Formats: sequence, C-alpha cells, structure tokens
Amino acid sequence: MEDRVFIIIQARMTSTRLAAKVMLPLCNKTVLEVMIDRIKEFKDNIVIATTNDGTQKPIVDICEKLDLKYYKGDTNNVLSRYYEAALKYEAKENDIVVRLTSDCPLLDKDILKSCIDTFKKSSVDYLSCGDETGFPRGMDVEIFKFSLLKEANTNATTKTEKEHVTVYMHTTIKDKLNILEFKNSNDDSRFRITLDEEDDYELIKQIYEKFDNKTDFSYEQLIDLLKSNPTLVEMNSNVKQKEV
Repeated sequence: MEDRVFIIIQARMTSTRLAAKVMLPLCNKTVLEVMIDRIKEFKDNIVIATTNDGTQKPIVDICEKLDLKYYKGDTNNVLSRYYEAALKYEAKENDIVVRLTSDCPLLDKDILKSCIDTFKKSSVDYLSCGDETGFPRGMDVEIFKFSLLKEANTNATTKTEKEHVTVYMHTTIKDKLNILEFKNSNDDSRFRITLDEEDDYELIKQIYEKFDNKTDFSYEQLIDLLKSNPTLVEMNSNVKQKEV
C-alpha cells in the first residue's frame, strides 16, 4: 500500500503581527478558505492544526463547513501540535508529512504537487521550498516522513525547535540528514507574497483583484503580474520577515 500524504496546515487566531489574519476577508471568503481553494485537489490530505487556547472556534467552524480534518493542540509548541495532528489520523512511520502555514494564500498547487512528487522519487529525509530556493516568501513547502517528525517531537528541547516545527530537522541535526532544496528555475525571491502585516494583506488583496478574485491562476501568471506592476511589489517592500 502506498504511503499516505498528510498536508498539515498550522492556523491560529493569535498572530502577534496581524491578529486573526487567517480570518481576514479575501475574495468574498476568508484568507484560510482562499488558501484551501488554491490547493483544493489535495483536500482529502489536508489536516488543519489549530490551537486549543479557546480562540480557535472560527477556524474550527471553517473546517467543519468545508469538511476538513482538524486537530486542536498546543498554541506555542507547534511541533507537538503537528505530531499529534498526524497521530490523530493514524500516520505511520513512512507516511509523508507536508508542512504548510496558513499565511500563504497564494500558494501554488502545481509547485506543491511537484514538491511532493520530487520527495516521493528521492531518497531524501527533508525537502524545502522557500525564498532561499528562488521562490518568493509565500510559496513555502516543507516535506518529511512522519518518523522524522516523531523523532523531532521526542528530542526537541529548545523553544525555537518547538515553535518552528522543522528547526530540529534542518538545523539541529542537519548533518545527519539528506536535505534537498526544491529550486525554482528563476530567482523570484525578491517578491514577498506571504501574510504577516497589514501591507502584505493590502498587496494580496490587490493581486486577487487583478485576477477578478478568481483563485485558479498559475504561478507563472502571478509572477508575470508582479513583474509588470512594480507599484504592487512596493506595497509591502518595507515589511521585514520575522527571524526564526
């Protein structure tokens, strides 16, 4: 039997830089719903890993409305939340875990599929796709086996390792792992299309308005839009990525 794929998306209401950002309106939906719509062909694989701090009801309501699997776990120990979310749905040692974050409402389904296919065909322990691979911040994908997630959850000790899920993998024990960066054919890393601050939100709204609030445009169309509209890119040029 083929190993299962769990696409676990962390989502919370208590973001410190832009509160309740996953619930902000976008395309007559919410940011979270738009992200799910962008990757809807993977809907059966998705698990929303939200919090258990009492703020999570709007996220749970969306999960139940869209018939999405979800898990409520520790707000700050996101690593344990991921591990327990996978465990709840009976992940096995060799099952594949894909880590996404809910602040990426422009994530591309074809890039996600290519990352998963590449991981399946490779003998790597950890695959990453992000701004250091030539993609914009906002196309972030990380992939690893459930066995590695289990090891990280067991052995991680620092606040950073527990808060950022994969730091134990790509930093603490990187010399023990076979790590692959999923490279973009072009360097688009100057573009920032993730959602952390108000300026990011204004940019993302503008992008979707340019596409008539449709969600099925391609990565190539998105990049063409950004390249041909420098004023768009300037909208969030002052936002600095939060350091891990």
